[in-house]
Amino acid sequence: MFVDTAKVFVQAGRGGDGAVSFRHEIYVDKGGPDGGDGGRGGDVIFVATENLNTLIDFRYKPELKAEVGQAGAKRDRHGKSGAPLYVKVPMGTIVRRNGEIIADLTEDGQELVVAKGGDGGYGNAHFKSSVRQAPRIAEKGELGDTFEAELELKLLADVGLVGFPNAGKSTFLSVVSNARPEIADYAFTTLTPNLGVADIDDGSLLIADIPGLIEGASEGKGLGDAFLRHVERTAVILHLIDAYTDDVAKAYQTIRHELAAYSQDLAERPEVIALTKIEGLDDELIQMQVDALKTVAGDSPVFAVSSPAHTGLKEVLRELRKEVVAIREAEKEAEAEDEDSGLAVISLNEEKKALAWTVKKITDGDTKVFVVKGHKIEKFARRTQFDNYEGVNRLRDIMKKMGITHALIREGAEGDSIIRIGLDDFTLLEQ
Repeated sequence: MFVDTAKVFVQAGRGGDGAVSFRHEIYVDKGGPDGGDGGRGGDVIFVATENLNTLIDFRYKPELKAEVGQAGAKRDRHGKSGAPLYVKVPMGTIVRRNGEIIADLTEDGQELVVAKGGDGGYGNAHFKSSVRQAPRIAEKGELGDTFEAELELKLLADVGLVGFPNAGKSTFLSVVSNARPEIADYAFTTLTPNLGVADIDDGSLLIADIPGLIEGASEGKGLGDAFLRHVERTAVILHLIDAYTDDVAKAYQTIRHELAAYSQDLAERPEVIALTKIEGLDDELIQMQVDALKTVAGDSPVFAVSSPAHTGLKEVLRELRKEVVAIREAEKEAEAEDEDSGLAVISLNEEKKALAWTVKKITDGDTKVFVVKGHKIEKFARRTQFDNYEGVNRLRDIMKKMGITHALIREGAEGDSIIRIGLDDFTLLEQ
């Protein structure tokens, strides 16, 4: 079964908690803190593979969870990090989070971390110093990235076949390649995309056949609109038109209109046109249909072919191969120019961005609450054990060093004022 869209719940591993422990050994007086750090949670890593061509597996396994990190232990033993979860996906898979693309896997073996595991919390051995010789502070492990991922598969092929239903696309693919699509003498025989490899001279072409298009396909009519994404990444379009069509020029223009309505970039893709099913037609009629196509085809080459009789197939494949090679070489040159341009990339200072924070006063019922937001301070808060007064005092010290406490006081916060960071509330000063 072919599936090209799926939704999955992705959850990276939670980091392990740090430990609070002190050495207790015979003959060792006043043993110091020896609580170890928690292990890091496992990442969720997507791996592209050429051995898959459908997302069907994700329909039956909609949850992807990496292993959690283990808690730290006494004697400075660090918790074991959670094992990453490697998830195989077909080449051409796009991963979205809240509608935004976070991964586009286009090469065999390409790996990408789509969800990062949470950091492990520090044990109390981490906090020992000359002035804090017996700290009872340990941090919680952070939660890993958790979200619903939207997966979309766009097949990667050199050539995409387009045309009306029953235009001979599947027959063409079955003759020139190793693909064995369903073939019958009725419209919409092809219900899912098919891939095939066609050998020509000293090279080969990967060809994608999609369900036939009809007028209004770009607006959701028929079957093809759901699969047009699979020709978006093809280098060249092979437009097949049935030679028995009454008005081949109009048929050609109808499909071109649907391609343009779906994607202007797709409409501008290089194109080769093939008049199919010419077996049984006399040369004069074939030439008349070819001439009619040339009046509306612009610079696109037009061929007359018969898949069952193997007529004109090599000429079409050679033309397609020539176009694909030219496009791939142009793409490589463009990439090389980008790498050699030497242009400096201007980006935000990530450290300053991480340290930035804001303070806002809100009313929660009859209580005034001061909400603190910021990447760094929220990270500290997530790792704080709020049932441990030393841990909360450490968070207060961090706020003071970052200037947050001063800002809170300027906003009117007092010692017993409620401070909210993330999901946790506490007072400005120890009660």
